[in-house]
Amino acid sequence: MTAQAALAEAPDTKEQVLAGIKQRAPEFQKLRHIPQDVVDQFKSLGVYRAFVPKRFGGDERSPAEFCRLIEDIAAADASAGWVASFGVSATYLSALPQETYAQIYRDNPDTVFAGAMFPPQKAEIVDGGYEVSGQWPWASGIVGADLAGAGIKVEDQSTTLPLIAVMPKSKIEIVDTWNTVGLRATGSHDIKADKVVVPREWTFIRGSKPAMDDRLFRYPSMALASQVLAVVALGAARAALQHLHDSGSRQSVTGAPKPGARAYLQTEFAKAKGLYLGAQALFYDTLEEAYEELAHNETVSPDTHVRLRLVASKAAKDGAEAARMAFALGGSTVIQEGHPLLRCMIDAAGVAQHAFLSEGTWTAAGAAFFDEPTMPGYP
Repeated sequence: MTAQAALAEAPDTKEQVLAGIKQRAPEFQKLRHIPQDVVDQFKSLGVYRAFVPKRFGGDERSPAEFCRLIEDIAAADASAGWVASFGVSATYLSALPQETYAQIYRDNPDTVFAGAMFPPQKAEIVDGGYEVSGQWPWASGIVGADLAGAGIKVEDQSTTLPLIAVMPKSKIEIVDTWNTVGLRATGSHDIKADKVVVPREWTFIRGSKPAMDDRLFRYPSMALASQVLAVVALGAARAALQHLHDSGSRQSVTGAPKPGARAYLQTEFAKAKGLYLGAQALFYDTLEEAYEELAHNETVSPDTHVRLRLVASKAAKDGAEAARMAFALGGSTVIQEGHPLLRCMIDAAGVAQHAFLSEGTWTAAGAAFFDEPTMPGYP
């Protein structure tokens, strides 16, 4: 093979992938999902093998490393970052029996999973496992998935957290229901199953104890699930601030001082930048502290556990606010459909609306600090 041919077959660098995602963001908005070739690029970046142990062919990366990658993707396009964030699925699938987990990832460490957990639908106990039927909303990334998960409830299972049935995507139907303004390209359509028989060994309780003892599986799974979403708001905020900075450095066509020379913009930009940088620093510092704690202890301390959820709520809220502030400084043109600042603001706000990150999670964090009851699954 010639050197030129080898170069042509070489995968794109991370910078090239991110530049392509940013350029194609308007295309994603029209599609309302992330196309398969971009999902394949996520695979080349290690998104889906990030949390897979090395013995199964994965990269075994830390939570902070993964979140930094998702923030970078989200800064190119928030919907792309949201879809990529579900590379985290390799951690909560660790609650499957080890033999099932090995079957999934030894065959393909880049397996893509997408799930729709709520509301759990009643499943019948049959020979061979559970017969699953029903329709579930919010299956983010399902268009590019290999496996689909659905929340079920059965007579012999009583838990506050849902039982998840894992099926080949070919066994379910995607129902086109996703028509939104924020996070529009996540393809979070409904999924529908009709009498799909799922073996018991292909089910697990969401948020339950993993079947394996790897350090990355001992990291609190519900905290991680909230963190990989929250960091999308940080990425959107970063993109908004960068756009504002770039446009503020250009001379006005009217001959007026360029925006970056105006005192009010300088002040508010610094406030927004500080909000983003503060949330980002606390976020990654806490994740790295917790992962280091697990190098020496079986579990993180109760205080660390609560802080892991708290910094996710803060990253989402402060990211959304920083993006809003950037939008407010952008001038009258930002209300045009498709404007980057408008999209960043709405996408970041959408992240902060998620149940894992909404206002109720602040109450739960406060309750947990006082050892008072919290919502199921928190912290």
